[in-house]
Amino acid sequence: MTLDLLATVDIAVIGAGLAGLSCARHLSNAGAKVAIFDKARGVGGRLATRRGSLACFDHGAQYFTARAPELVLAVADWQADGVVEQWQGRIRAFDGTHFAPVPSERRYVGVPGMSSLAQHLLGKLPFFAEHRLLELAWNGHDWRLKFEDGGRCHARWLVLALPAPQAAALLGMEHPLYAQVASVSMAPCWSVMLRCARPLPCEFDGCFVNAGLLSWVARDSSKPSRPRSEAWVLHASPVWSRQHVRESPEAVTVALLSAFARLANTRIEPPEVNAHRWLYAMADQPLQFGCLGLLDQHLVLAGDWLNGSRVEGAWLSGLRSAEWLLALSAKA
Repeated sequence: MTLDLLATVDIAVIGAGLAGLSCARHLSNAGAKVAIFDKARGVGGRLATRRGSLACFDHGAQYFTARAPELVLAVADWQADGVVEQWQGRIRAFDGTHFAPVPSERRYVGVPGMSSLAQHLLGKLPFFAEHRLLELAWNGHDWRLKFEDGGRCHARWLVLALPAPQAAALLGMEHPLYAQVASVSMAPCWSVMLRCARPLPCEFDGCFVNAGLLSWVARDSSKPSRPRSEAWVLHASPVWSRQHVRESPEAVTVALLSAFARLANTRIEPPEVNAHRWLYAMADQPLQFGCLGLLDQHLVLAGDWLNGSRVEGAWLSGLRSAEWLLALSAKA
């Protein structure tokens, strides 16, 4: 979609990750008029799926759980709509020496990829892709937003559903919420995607790696409604990713493949392999507020960093942001 110069929207949601989509969907379901903006070409953020020649890879969020009653109900609807299924993969944990089973838990994935859930939440909501927000200013009545492509708009209410460092940079040091937002640091994560010519002899489909440079590996082809080609996703640990944040994708790929070969105790020569860096993957010490708002500026912040850094936390943060905004806008 294109943005008319000096357009006015009721509620602008900046960021089309899960928190932003959750907020926008709940606002729209309540009858509010909302528009979503994101610097990327598509929606979902780390709720992402990369499609290769013969396989697909969930190279961001791997799965999600549903513990809060509101999300349990939403998951039932998503399952009925055919965009979410339970993943019954064999999950293990590795301590550097031994593999051990992890507690049983229902794990859900989007089908045919994690990004499918993001597309479902977006639906027909107004979405402005490739709109990087450069400046924002509150004039006492509404927000004035300036985008990288020269587009501008006014918004009566503003939702910043961005990683904490990006939100802090936009707010600026003089903003009342700046210190609180800027206090949240976020770790990067290197992700490597590989397709193998044949199934690997691993007795697990997902593994939490608690030693070495890896933190998680998953046989994505074991997830429901995926292509049959053997596909794996490897995530580097936050510590290693931070230490190698400026490393080349080629060097990262070599390091993670070597570590995975040792973990799987087999030779790995994938015919297809790619690396992706998530610059803001997880908060080092996430807040537990749900959302963060400022009434006298018609502003609310949402994101997993405000609610525990889990996929479920991101969705709930969007819900809480929508509830907060709807309650206040009804009184305005």
